[in-house]
Amino acid sequence: MSTFTNLLFHLIYSTKYRKPAIRSEWQDELHGYMGGIVRDQKGTLLRIGGVDDHIHMLAKLSPTIAISDVLRTIKSNSSKWINERSDVHRKFEWQSGYAAFSVSESQAPAVADYIANQADHHRKKTFEDEFLSILKRHRIEYDPRYVFEREIIA
Repeated sequence: MSTFTNLLFHLIYSTKYRKPAIRSEWQDELHGYMGGIVRDQKGTLLRIGGVDDHIHMLAKLSPTIAISDVLRTIKSNSSKWINERSDVHRKFEWQSGYAAFSVSESQAPAVADYIANQADHHRKKTFEDEFLSILKRHRIEYDPRYVFEREIIA
């Protein structure tokens, strides 16, 4: 028998300490670049969106590459791309973690719409509130002390 897969994922991750570091002037270009990385990882980017402090992606991923490897490649290559820009003057970093949720084909349009409307959504809700509600909706147990990286100011 041949092998068939349809592995759809809603991927979420933020900038380091959720700093507003994704600039609107190059956000679309960044999203396109990330789509190319997903393609290079044998996947298909179906939708990408976000605001200045985080990214949401709906992607179909290959069964031959671990999700953690795909995300590590996307985050490392895109942060390098951002840091090489002449208009970026502070080191850009992504947070160390991420969230990945499986999505059924029947729910993909709703997730894609949700991702497309991030700017409107975040006029009413912070990333932290959004992320915690997503974890709860997916019944993921967490300790609130360790969900978000905190900047240590000496």
